[in-house]
Amino acid sequence: MSGHSKWATIKHQKGAKDKARGKLFAKLIRQVEVAAREGGGDPDMNPTLRTMFNKARSSSVPIDTIEKAIKRGTGELEGVRYEQVSYEGYAPCGVAVYVECLTDNRNRTGADVRNIFSKNGGSIAEPGAVAWQFERKGVVILPRAIAEDDLMLIALEAGAEDLTDQGDTWQLTSPPGELHALRTALEDADIAFDSADLTMMPTTVVALESEADARKVLRLIDALEDHDDVGDVYANFDIPDSVLEAVEA
Repeated sequence: MSGHSKWATIKHQKGAKDKARGKLFAKLIRQVEVAAREGGGDPDMNPTLRTMFNKARSSSVPIDTIEKAIKRGTGELEGVRYEQVSYEGYAPCGVAVYVECLTDNRNRTGADVRNIFSKNGGSIAEPGAVAWQFERKGVVILPRAIAEDDLMLIALEAGAEDLTDQGDTWQLTSPPGELHALRTALEDADIAFDSADLTMMPTTVVALESEADARKVLRLIDALEDHDDVGDVYANFDIPDSVLEAVEA
């Protein structure tokens, strides 16, 4: 899990400089739109929309673009209608993979996801086959420069469940419903954080001890994340620091 968290953090840090930034914006806007359609356009009354709104703003999506997405979701503006769909499967080495998509064509997306698994040494699975190996959590990633005791005191009072050392960063976890309160408490205390998002955390992990195995799994994860309809990809792998450094090099 720590290896996967570090990989996700590396990708997050690169995101703002990545030439695929426009693709990231498009995915975030879809998430905002669907959240507004399913729970209403008021972020104060719709926790999912509030989370997606904050996620889009932290990635520098313009506020007017977000507001238009909310209006499309509530029907005030016309637009393509997206639906949420998830897929489950296995990467090489038996790593469980859970994929969340937003699509306007379920058949197309399903065929594409299946093809990506197949081409990268993985296999698609039946619904429910791997979902039980994950649980929904709020996750906040922060710089290690923050003192552990100070962070722990504020975080626990705001509903955090755990604080873990990820090497270069701290990772706070919370129940999904407490993420907004945790984020607000950190902002009120002027504590900077790299990201705050809802995620699916694995309950068990598969250790990838070799660079070759790590590359096989990450190749599949990257291919899935690169698809326009894929919003989030979760997997239960753990990569040791030395292996992750070799892969990054």
